[in-house]
This record gives sequence, C-alpha cells and structure tokens, in this order.
Amino acid sequence: MTENIAVPSVSTITRISPAKLNLFLHVTGKRADGYHNLQTVFRLLDWGDYLHFSVSNDAVISTIASELTANQLCHQLLILDGAEAITTSIEDNLIFKAARALLASAIQSNTLPEQLAKVHIALDKHLPMGAGLGGGSSNAATTMLVLNEIWQLNFTCNELIKIGATVGADVPIFIFGQDAIAMGIGEELTTIELPDQQYLLLTPDAHVNTATLFAHPKLERDITPLSIETIQSQYADYVQTLNAPYHNVFTSVVTSLAPAVTDALNYLQGLEAQALSIARMTGSGSAVFLPLDASVATNKKLVAKWIADAPCAAYVVGNLK
Repeated sequence: MTENIAVPSVSTITRISPAKLNLFLHVTGKRADGYHNLQTVFRLLDWGDYLHFSVSNDAVISTIASELTANQLCHQLLILDGAEAITTSIEDNLIFKAARALLASAIQSNTLPEQLAKVHIALDKHLPMGAGLGGGSSNAATTMLVLNEIWQLNFTCNELIKIGATVGADVPIFIFGQDAIAMGIGEELTTIELPDQQYLLLTPDAHVNTATLFAHPKLERDITPLSIETIQSQYADYVQTLNAPYHNVFTSVVTSLAPAVTDALNYLQGLEAQALSIARMTGSGSAVFLPLDASVATNKKLVAKWIADAPCAAYVVGNLK
C-alpha cells in the first residue's frame, strides 16, 4: 500500500514590470527638503522586466508577539533571485526596499496579519540600468502591488503611492499604472488620455549619475510651471512632435557628458523627417526615443532597417494598454 505524502502547494504570480518614457521633463524649482519639483508626462510601455512571485501554502511566518523589525521580517519572508548583478547586498535592492517599506507601514498602522507567507521573487531582467526607463522603480512598484495582494495588507492605491514615494520618486507612477501628468517629485499624478503610439527606442551604453546631473551648473531648474489643464489640452505639442515650451531639461547636460547618448540622439534626429516626429531623451538618460507616426510604424521593412543601422541596442516598443 502506497502512503499518501502531502506535497506543498506552490502558486506563482507573474507580472510585467513595465518601462516608462518621459514625453517631456521640466524642473520647476528646488524644494526645502532638497528634492526638485518636476513636471512631466509619463507614458508606460508594453516592454519591461518580469517578476515571478512564488508562494508555498505551508511556508509562513507568525507575527504574533513578534518584536522583529520590518528589516528582519523582510529577511525572513523574502528570497530574491535574478538581482545579483544589480546590487551586491539585498538590502540595497529596490525590490527588498519596497517590501520592507510595505511591512514597516503595516507595522506602524498596526494592520500586520498574524501570519505572512514566505515569497520567492525571481526577477527576469530586460531593461538596462541607468537608462531613464524606470526599471528599478517599476520593479519596486510591482513588488508592492503583488505583496499587498499576497499578504492581504489591504493598502489602497493612494496609500501604496505614498509608501512608494519613500522608496523612489518614480515608484508612484508604476503603482498608478497608467499614463499620467506628474508633478511634485513625481508623486502628484493626474490621468491623461493619449493616442496609441509606437516608438523606436535606443539604449546607448552610458550612464551619468543623477546627483551629478541635478548639481550641474547648466541644468535648467526654474522652468515656469504649466497648469494641468494646459498640459492636457496641448498634448499635440509633445506626443509626436516637441514644441516649445516642452523639452527635456537634462538633454543638453547629458549629451555634453556622454558621447554615446549624443550619437544615439543624432541618429534618431536623422530619421525625424521620415518618422514625422521629434526624437528626444527620456528621464535623465541615457535612453533616447523617436515616436513613430502610424503610417511609418506599419512599414516593418523600414523600421527593421532603422534597428539594424542603429549605433547601439534598438527596440520598437508601444504604449501599455
């Protein structure tokens, strides 16, 4: 007679951790806390990393009468694979920081469940680091959204956005999960409806430290703020073209410091007449992109040639739907 052996049940949740583009990016002033106020329109993409969250039904940690800190609890609850090339210490990784911030908020609000499941997170990395595409912030946001679900913490979207802002300025947009006008440090978000678009995206092998850029003497830090209504009504001035006053304040600084970005941007600018659009940089670099007119995006042979001729890695990506 064969003895029945209980096999642990493991469930896995897989989510895309999307990239973002800044269709324009203005710095409108420095805050008392040292951060800078920004204005931008974020566009989420259908391209990104993937995160796999595996949960075993018999691997749980009791939090009853626990005096563990959020950091200690996080170490007991999480196993993270696939991020070894990003940070040498797990505590420096944005995925871990996001989980820790989530637990700290639950502890502070006295809403931590009596038991929490251990979670194995596997990161399938596709987005280059330091490209202005928001990869690490997107990973953090996806982690917060899924762990909030797995651990049944019941934080609202607005609460998660506030927690996410403590992890990184770009985390809130990925929790928000849709195209948006962003103000403040990036946490004040207003939905914006934009037409579907495809982009030719180049990722040169270059990285300029963000702190260095914000400290650069030639950075424009006092762009006159625009109203939300103005940004909403003038979307034709920055979606496919890029008309004044819309621009990316970091472009001139980054291109002066990173020749590879200059080369990539020059290449895309050479295609503008055919693409019927204006090339630009996203975030504080180094990725650059060219919106593709619908009549051009369907010409697969032409777009394939543009990818093959590019001076660095190139991709065709679309907006997240």
